[in-house]
Amino acid sequence: MNTDLRDETNVEIRDSRLKNVVGERLEIQQLATGFLFTEGPLWHPQGQYLLFSDMPGDHMRKWSAKDGVSTFRKPCAQSNGLAWDRQGRLIVCEHATSKVTRTEHDGTITVIASRHDGKELNSPNDVVVKSDGAIYFTDPTYGRNEYYGKPRPLPREERGLYRAEPDGKTLTQLAGDFAQPNGLCFSLDENELFVNDTERGHIRVFDVKPDGSVAGGRIWAQLKGEGNGAPDGMKIDTAGNIYCCGPGGIHVFDPGATCLGVVKVPEGVANFCFGDDDFRSVYVTASTSLYRFRVMIPGRAQWWS
Repeated sequence: MNTDLRDETNVEIRDSRLKNVVGERLEIQQLATGFLFTEGPLWHPQGQYLLFSDMPGDHMRKWSAKDGVSTFRKPCAQSNGLAWDRQGRLIVCEHATSKVTRTEHDGTITVIASRHDGKELNSPNDVVVKSDGAIYFTDPTYGRNEYYGKPRPLPREERGLYRAEPDGKTLTQLAGDFAQPNGLCFSLDENELFVNDTERGHIRVFDVKPDGSVAGGRIWAQLKGEGNGAPDGMKIDTAGNIYCCGPGGIHVFDPGATCLGVVKVPEGVANFCFGDDDFRSVYVTASTSLYRFRVMIPGRAQWWS
């Protein structure tokens, strides 16, 4: 399936500079549909394919321009956020097991994080890997809810932000004062870490210390607008503009936290990633479908292999 939706109403311009970042008129392509709830898109630049999760279906899928949609992993522990590490290994947030795992090159699974201070994690949601190999992830409660995860009692009161060493031996809680932490991304120089809070409707920014810990956590931006959606997946482009899911679609902020506008996607957006050879395509997981649109400024690639 390849349905093109080209219309100036696909873009809500709040600042004229948006035209230089994403363009003035967008063609939004529906690449596939018929899923239960899509999440966790991740582009593989060498293989030229996209991975994404269908959490209620317990199904991780693969999409490519050549082959369309196929099964990558089923069951998949109701996987959510995905990332590559420095060796090109797959890092997975698992709703059903409340673990962060790594898929080795031989296909075996290594548990990176599952417990902190003797208690299970709630349900790791989204994940980023720093250039030094450290793994940062959020731990809200959504994966213990019906439909999006496996219903079971909550093991801990706080909804935290964590840092795991690549060897999986050390797990540090960096912050625990969120209502529901979700998407996260580093600044271009990795001196700042942006983390959004779905329930409170805002993005926070932390200073990253040389030892990998964080400080601060002030509110950086509020996401406001009409339509379905809340802060969820979040990424940064090569000019330092931050894209974040929010009401009505994907909100685009300049490095100073001014919202330039909103890319309005036909369905509620959960996450997205940059892809294709030039990283100017945005692949969007939106409820029952997978979409793609092109922008002017490339996204930051998360690949070191």
